[in-house]
Amino acid sequence: MSHKGEDDGKEPVNEQAVANLYASMRSDINQLHSKITELEMEVSEHSLVINAIQPLDPSRRCYRMIGGVLVERTIKEVLPAVQRNKEGLEEVISRMNEALEKKKKELSEFEAKYKIRIRKADGDVKDEAGRKEGSAQGVLVGPAGEN
Repeated sequence: MSHKGEDDGKEPVNEQAVANLYASMRSDINQLHSKITELEMEVSEHSLVINAIQPLDPSRRCYRMIGGVLVERTIKEVLPAVQRNKEGLEEVISRMNEALEKKKKELSEFEAKYKIRIRKADGDVKDEAGRKEGSAQGVLVGPAGEN
């Protein structure tokens, strides 16, 4: 998920290289956001399981999927493991959110450096700074899904 550009000390050579690098950065952000959403769904599922088995008798039999194999355990054994997994997922989500914010900041700095404006699907141009720059040269990039 790394991108070329400022990190390796080389500057993009032309508008197409800038546009490609910009698209790559946006793609990285979208992938990170998707992964965070996926992990948040897993945390939600863990919470449902915890809420379902917590009030039950700790010696009651339950089943847990471990590496594709369904094993029989007791609630007393399974509940702490599910809670640890949930906490681990929440920690990963927290770190990924920090990485996402860092990448968003890098993207906004990149947009400012190369005066990148995003062309909407209907042809309008969105200027990130909210101002029109008369004769300034910049790179115009379409929506992230276009190639």
